[in-house]
Amino acid sequence: MQRDAVPIELLDHNPAWADIARTEAARLRGVLGGLIVDVHHVGSTAIPGIKAKPIVDLAPTVTSLDELDARAGEVTELGYEWRGEYGIKGRRYCPLTDTRSGKRLIHVHFFATDAPEIVRYLAFRDYLRAHGEEARAYETQKLAAAALHSFEMVAYTHAKGPWIKGCLERALAWAAEGARS
Repeated sequence: MQRDAVPIELLDHNPAWADIARTEAARLRGVLGGLIVDVHHVGSTAIPGIKAKPIVDLAPTVTSLDELDARAGEVTELGYEWRGEYGIKGRRYCPLTDTRSGKRLIHVHFFATDAPEIVRYLAFRDYLRAHGEEARAYETQKLAAAALHSFEMVAYTHAKGPWIKGCLERALAWAAEGARS
């Protein structure tokens, strides 16, 4: 086990996660105003009925990443850490950590409104919300990955990767089919 490693904790779905998402969306809109087009609650905390790490993921869309970059200080004043793209082209990643406990609370993934990545986030979320058997299969993958890699976040994430990739393909096809209807 790595020194200073944090255990991967999967909790039963908590309806309060939606309230946290709304509160944080309002805080972000409060400082960024019209730069934000929409704020989407994504990730496992947005999927009712499955276990999730108690970290709320938000995906705000913005009119301009350049303007967002220029206003990074306003985001950090809310307590977020500004990490820039952080491995995903076209994203601005900002985690929020509880200063007392050191626990991660929120992950914000800003994208421009036309970013292909936002389509993927929303298709995956909406597909799992609409397909309970797939959501439960995802939960099974998460539990297995956590059992194998209980203190190794990167390994945990990689262990889920093949299943997520296949599900994302199904989700995108499902979303495209709905768009044609």
